[in-house]
Amino acid sequence: MSVQLPVGYKLQIGSRRQRATLVKFIQLSYQELFPEQDDFSHLAETVEKYFSQETPLWLVNKAEVVTSELPSSNYTQPVACLWMGNAIDQVKGDRYAHIFLLYVMPEYRRQGIGSVLMRHAEDWARARGDRQLGLQVFPNNQPALNLYHRLGYQTQSLWMVKNLRSQSSE
Repeated sequence: MSVQLPVGYKLQIGSRRQRATLVKFIQLSYQELFPEQDDFSHLAETVEKYFSQETPLWLVNKAEVVTSELPSSNYTQPVACLWMGNAIDQVKGDRYAHIFLLYVMPEYRRQGIGSVLMRHAEDWARARGDRQLGLQVFPNNQPALNLYHRLGYQTQSLWMVKNLRSQSSE
């Protein structure tokens, strides 16, 4: 699996030591999509429960520039991440790869990093023998929807919820 990030960026596999970084990226993602909510501390429980060797994390780091021509070998804090996992096709029963999180910090978007991470996810899934790759996206996340449609992803199902706190039983 070899993906080409833009010059000055490096893809590295994350470790359990980077749990806090993963939590930060998940919280940033949800804060962007749901700015009216101010507490996403509960997302740390999701990471604690599901982050393991079977659910790999990849981080994209930006090189620190020593001169205008040569990036150094030192890299800054991560600017993007991809967190993968597993799901089961409820129709066929096959295991398949699932993207738990793809996040690129706003100032690093529209540089091809998200597309490269998606290709990396596809390569990882193919290498495992998976025949499909799934993800969940919120309908108000138009930039992500545009990316996924451009890369050939199609809606297969709709996830529906009902808020039981604000409505009486019917």
